[in-house]
Amino acid sequence: MKFITGKNRQQVAVYTQCLDETVAQDNEIRLIDLFVDSLQLSDFGFAMDFIENGRPAYHPADLLKLFIYGYLNRMRSSRVLEKECTRNIELMWLLKGLVPDHNTIANFRKDNPKAIRKVFQATVALAKHFDLIGGKLLAGDSTKLRAQNSKKNNFNPKKIERHLLYIDNKLSEYNAALALADGDENKKIIQEHIDTQNKRKDFYNDLTKQLEESGETQVSTSDPDSRQMITRNNITEVAYSVQTTVDAKHNIPIDYKLTNENDSKAMGGMVRRAKTILKKDDFTLLYDKGYHTGSEFAYANALDVEVIVAIPKVASHAPDVAFDVEHFRYDKEKDCYSCPEGKLLTTNSNWYNKSRGKSINKVKHYKTNACFTCPAFERCTKNKNGRLIERSEHADLIEANKQRMNANKEIYRKRQAIVEHPFGIIKRQWGFYYVSTKKGINRAAADVGLIFVAYNLRRIFNLVDINVLKKLLKVLALFIVDFFAFLKRFLGFLTLPIFNNPFPLFLQNFAK
Repeated sequence: MKFITGKNRQQVAVYTQCLDETVAQDNEIRLIDLFVDSLQLSDFGFAMDFIENGRPAYHPADLLKLFIYGYLNRMRSSRVLEKECTRNIELMWLLKGLVPDHNTIANFRKDNPKAIRKVFQATVALAKHFDLIGGKLLAGDSTKLRAQNSKKNNFNPKKIERHLLYIDNKLSEYNAALALADGDENKKIIQEHIDTQNKRKDFYNDLTKQLEESGETQVSTSDPDSRQMITRNNITEVAYSVQTTVDAKHNIPIDYKLTNENDSKAMGGMVRRAKTILKKDDFTLLYDKGYHTGSEFAYANALDVEVIVAIPKVASHAPDVAFDVEHFRYDKEKDCYSCPEGKLLTTNSNWYNKSRGKSINKVKHYKTNACFTCPAFERCTKNKNGRLIERSEHADLIEANKQRMNANKEIYRKRQAIVEHPFGIIKRQWGFYYVSTKKGINRAAADVGLIFVAYNLRRIFNLVDINVLKKLLKVLALFIVDFFAFLKRFLGFLTLPIFNNPFPLFLQNFAK
């Protein structure tokens, strides 16, 4: 039987092939190359000026190309990227044969979290240019990315207290054994155990002091900014939370923010950022029930942006659900409630502070003396002093959200399909369910920023005709950088990055 045979490894080629011929013209590596070349990296905050003495530095454009290619191909490790530079034909073409050291690669990501965010903003501007962002309906949510910190190396006061109690018990046992021990060798061994436990005790006391000074509720030793969070149901991980805002038209994220906090106080800031990015306020943002917070509704209302947030279930019920607070009718003019039995609950008009975690809300109290003679008392409340209704200062905004939710149920059903699309691709398809860096939130933010840069470029590459995209990027790379640099040097008035939308009209026409 005949088989297909390869070339003789010792055969000398008569016709040599240049590196450019090894990469097809429609290969997306050429789009990565053009995209980075079209950016003015000095405006983004990448270091461009280095001293002449010593070994020359790698150009930020080359390292950025390397990272974008790596993340698009599910490679984030600096050591893996270094190895690929020596054996991957595409990377040899992209970096023109350069092979940066893994430390150089890792330091570039570590040192440029803010500049990488601006690269992400450039992908959003590029998507805007091709009308891939509708700007009418958006959805916000968060996802948890596991940090490089085990649960064993995450501590809270209760956990530290348990460890200290265990150590004190062990020290008592060792001290008792030391008093009864015979022989110097046995005493030496027991003393070594005592010294070990004392070192552990000092370690936990230092953690306690650190928590007291910082005011935090937990501390992580490997990645100090990471926190233990609930990922789903009752499962917890030491992780970071990534807040995102995703446009509905093509599921393209227009914003991301890495935090180590929960969702309850995140909505207002993300709405403000979305308004700044879109440069308008006539859009609707969808959120799940984790964002249902009165103060955040007030923030969104002040920005004049419409939000629709899922309504959480009632935290606690009356003995008879027919007497739940939702069945008490509020009269805004008289500022009172009427209960299902027709009795009026009034207020003394005083505002009271009610703490919820780190936040404090103002509430009014409504009650009536009619409770004590009411035949439905036991069905209504377990409070021996009668039924008490608390009304938040943001109750009107919460009620308005409820009305929007009831009137737009079909629109709200789109929320999960919009915002979960990027998470599904990033975490399930690409396997980026964890942060690859450690030692702080800034390093983690750089890693997450590159993930979203890669995701947006993947969406753009899939949605835009490759020839049209190449033509525009070539125009930007060949003309805009030099043209705007000239204006900056000699006219001194241009301060905006080259990707501000809309592009100059003559360049749009040229690119068509």
